[in-house]
Amino acid sequence: MESAAVPAAPDPTLDPPLEQLRHLAGELRELLPGVRVGEAQETTKEFDREAFWRRLNEAAVTVSREATTLTVAFSRLPLPSPQETQRFCEQVHAAIKAIIAVYSLFPKDQGITLRKLVRSATLDIVDDMAQLVEALYINPAQSPENLISYNSVWDACHHVPQIPKDNKAAALSVLTKSVDLVKDAHEEMEQAVEECDPYCGLLNDVEEDSSDNHVDEEDILGCPNNRDSYWSEEDQELIIPCLALVRASKACLKKIRLSVAENGKKDQVAQLDDIVDISDEISPSVDDLALSIYPPVCPLTVRISSAKLVSVLKKALEITKASHVTPQPEDSWIPLLINAVDHCMNRIKELTQNEVES
Repeated sequence: MESAAVPAAPDPTLDPPLEQLRHLAGELRELLPGVRVGEAQETTKEFDREAFWRRLNEAAVTVSREATTLTVAFSRLPLPSPQETQRFCEQVHAAIKAIIAVYSLFPKDQGITLRKLVRSATLDIVDDMAQLVEALYINPAQSPENLISYNSVWDACHHVPQIPKDNKAAALSVLTKSVDLVKDAHEEMEQAVEECDPYCGLLNDVEEDSSDNHVDEEDILGCPNNRDSYWSEEDQELIIPCLALVRASKACLKKIRLSVAENGKKDQVAQLDDIVDISDEISPSVDDLALSIYPPVCPLTVRISSAKLVSVLKKALEITKASHVTPQPEDSWIPLLINAVDHCMNRIKELTQNEVES
C-alpha cells in the first residue's frame, strides 16, 4: 500500500499571509509617484497605435483577473497558505507593473491631453488595487468593504476600452467635462439667488413684534439673527453681473468645444493641447467667483475673482481664435463673447469701485 503524500513543510522564511498583503499594498503605493511624474520611454520605433491599445486593454484584463483571484482567495476561511499568498502577491504585482510599462510607452507627440487620460486611468487601477489589498488584509474573509474595493478595481479596468483613442477625441472629452462643471456651478448660483434670504419674511415679522412686545429674536426657535448670512441689496446688485459672467463662461466653453468638434484635426495635437490647457482653468476660476459671492460678501474679493476669470476666458478665446479650429479668425462669435465678458467686468468694476478707493 502506497503511503499518503506528505504535505510540504511551510517555508519559515515567508511572512504570514496577511503580512504579505500588507507589504504588497505598500509596494503598490510606492509605484504611484512614478506613474504621476514619469516620462514616456524613449524609443526609435514608430508608434503603433493599434498595438498600444490592444496591449493596454489586455493588461487591464489581466489586472482585473488577478483582482478577482485575490479577492476570492481571501474571502473565505481558511486563508491561503504563505506559499499560495506569495504566488498571488507576485501575480498581482506583475500585472500592475505590466500595465504601468504599457502606459509608459505612450509618447507625448500623440497628445498631452490623451496621455493624461491614459495616465489617469492607469493611476486609478494602481490606486484601487492597492486599496483592495489593504481592505483584504484589514478585513480578511467576507466583508462589504472588500466587495466595494473589488468593484472599484473592476470598474477602473473596464474603463480602459472607453478611453478616447486620439487627441481630438480626448480634447472633446475634457472640454465636455468642463462645460458640465461650469453648467453645474451656474445652476447652483442661480438656485442660491432664487432662495436668497429664506427667513426674510420671518425676520420682518419678528422686528414688528419686537417693537410692540419687546420680543428678543434669540428667543425665537430657529430664527437666525446673523445678518452676515444674507445678501444686502448691494450684494444682490453685484451678483447680477457675476451670474452673467458665469453664463458667458459657459457659452465660451460650449463654442470652443463646438469649434474643436467641427474643425479640429487629429494631427494638430499641440494646438488641441493648448486649447484644453487654458480651457481647464475656466471651471476652477468660476468656482472661485461662485464662492466669493456667498455672504458675507467682500466686494474686493468678488472683483479679484471676476478679473481672474475674465483673464482666463479672454486667453482661451484668443488661443482658440489663433488655432486651426477657427478657420476664419474674424468669426463673429469670438468678438461677441469678448465684448460680453468685458461688459460684465466693467459692471462689476463700477459696483466695487468704492471698495477699491476706500
